[in-house]
Amino acid sequence: MGKVKPVVAKTSEALAEALGLSAAEAKEWRVQHDLLQHLKEVVRKENLTHAEIARRAGTSRTRVTAILNDNVEDVSSDLLIRILGSLGYRVTVSVRRAAKVA
Repeated sequence: MGKVKPVVAKTSEALAEALGLSAAEAKEWRVQHDLLQHLKEVVRKENLTHAEIARRAGTSRTRVTAILNDNVEDVSSDLLIRILGSLGYRVTVSVRRAAKVA
């Protein structure tokens, strides 16, 4: 077996392309990543336990622990929004026209 050449991606779009994801999947992935980063910041600032987050959000502590450990493969963006909402945060969505697509 030959050597595997590492790929360095500087943006989420470049990483998605390297992984063979569609542009839509890349955007969805980016939204989820941003939500997760905000959730982690809230947890850190407010010094919340995984059990407290789970109780407020109506989900399991195991699931919260997995999410906060970046295991979001089977986690929807709406669950992340629900968790943030249960912690007293509001998520807003901004829609604007993208640059022309070739």
